[in-house]
Amino acid sequence: MRVLILGGTTEAAELGARVATIDGIEAIASLAGRTREPSLPSGNVRIGGFGGVDGLVEYLRQMKVDVLIDATHPFANQISDNAAAATNEVGIPRLMLIRPAWEKTTGDRWIEVESNAAAADILQNQAKRVFLTVGRQELSTFAHLQNIWFLMRMIDPPGKDALVPPGIILCDRGPFILENERKIIVQHNIDTIVSKNSGGDATYAKVIAARELGVQVVMVKRPSVPMGEKVADVDGAVTWLLGKLESQSIG
Repeated sequence: MRVLILGGTTEAAELGARVATIDGIEAIASLAGRTREPSLPSGNVRIGGFGGVDGLVEYLRQMKVDVLIDATHPFANQISDNAAAATNEVGIPRLMLIRPAWEKTTGDRWIEVESNAAAADILQNQAKRVFLTVGRQELSTFAHLQNIWFLMRMIDPPGKDALVPPGIILCDRGPFILENERKIIVQHNIDTIVSKNSGGDATYAKVIAARELGVQVVMVKRPSVPMGEKVADVDGAVTWLLGKLESQSIG
């Protein structure tokens, strides 16, 4: 049974490693290619987009993919929509592996917003020094806020012609530890953090640090996901795959 894993997350890499040990399943991991030096999972890997729904349909048919697992980032909603449409057209099973979102807890000072644009609107009147952690592709949304200083953390630097708000750029890759997140907030006198609600452990330390230091967090809510089967962790995805493998063997 051939499975296509749409990846780019820690869970996708872990799933690929687990699947590689299962007899009867061949996995292909697909990465979007937006990160210049991605952490490559083991096994067969392809990098780059498919060319929309039609391109993904063609790939699924050409490679004779039996099942697809969408383990992309919770904010990669375009590829998730494309995966739903393509698997529906080809007629193969699709599973979404979606890590649970962070939940507000005692001590958190969150302002939850629907989009990065809404986050920028909030900052205009409430922040002076912002720790911006939404990725390089979203920088232009905040570029008009010339009266606010930004510490912008991302994996890769923005392009030379990118619209960037005032401040400094910090290139780094998670997981991040709590001690360092505290240090960043204190050293740069941060009064507000802007974050996507990505979930998981790799970047949660900044949320804990903000809670401990009484710093406000503007939290961007996740986009909606397509209808379909969902699991919250790698164990659930492996169980689902083994069920499909058993059904295929019986069939």
